[in-house]
Amino acid sequence: MSSNHVVNSIFSEFQKSLDSEQELREVIRQICKEIDQISREVTTVLQVIHHSDAGILPACQKARELFEKANEGYQRLKTAVPARDFYKYHDHWRFTTQRYCFLISLTIWLETGILATHETVASILGVSAIEEKEGFHLDIEDYLVGLLHLCSELSRLAVNSVTRGDYEKPLQISKFVMELNAGFRLLNLKNDHLRKRFDALKYDVKKIEEVVYDLSIRGLLAKNEEA
Repeated sequence: MSSNHVVNSIFSEFQKSLDSEQELREVIRQICKEIDQISREVTTVLQVIHHSDAGILPACQKARELFEKANEGYQRLKTAVPARDFYKYHDHWRFTTQRYCFLISLTIWLETGILATHETVASILGVSAIEEKEGFHLDIEDYLVGLLHLCSELSRLAVNSVTRGDYEKPLQISKFVMELNAGFRLLNLKNDHLRKRFDALKYDVKKIEEVVYDLSIRGLLAKNEEA
C-alpha cells in the first residue's frame, strides 16, 4: 500500500468524523432553536405581572404549560447529546437554560413566594440535577445565573407594584432578595460571567431598598398594615 493511499485513507476518516460532528451539531441547533422559542413565549406571557395583579396566576398557569413543551424539547436534547460530551456542546443551550432557570424561578416565586431549588428547576425541565447520575444535567452555574436574573426582574416588579398601589409586594421582594444576596455572598465565584452578574446584584438590591425606603418615609407601609 502506497504512502499516498494511507494518507488519503486517514483523511477520509477525518472527513467522515467531521461530517458526523456537523450533522449532530445541526440536530442540536434545531432542538435548541425550538426550546429557545418556547422560552421567549414564556417571557412574553409573564410580562403581565408588571401590569395586572389579576393576570399573575393565569400567566403562571400558561407558563407551566409551556414548560411542559420545553421539557419535551430537553428530552430530545438528552437523546441527541452523547452523555460524555455534555460540556462539548453545552454552549448551544447554556443561555437558553439560564433563561429557563430564571423563568421557572419567577413562576414559582409568584405562585408561592419561595425559592425554586436547583432540583425543582431540573425536574421541571426533565433533566438531572446530579452530574454523576447522568451526563445531561442542569449545570449549577446556569441555575445561579438564572437566580440573578430573577433578582433583577423582581427589582423591576417592586417599582411597578408601587405604581399599581401594591405596597406589600416590595416588602416581600425585599426580604426574598436580601436572603438571596446573603446566600450568594457565601459563594466563592470563579466563573467570570457569573461573578460579573453577581456584581450587578448590588444595584438590584439598592433599587429595592430605595422603593421600600420611599414607602416608609411616605407613611404608606404603616397605612397598608393598618388597612
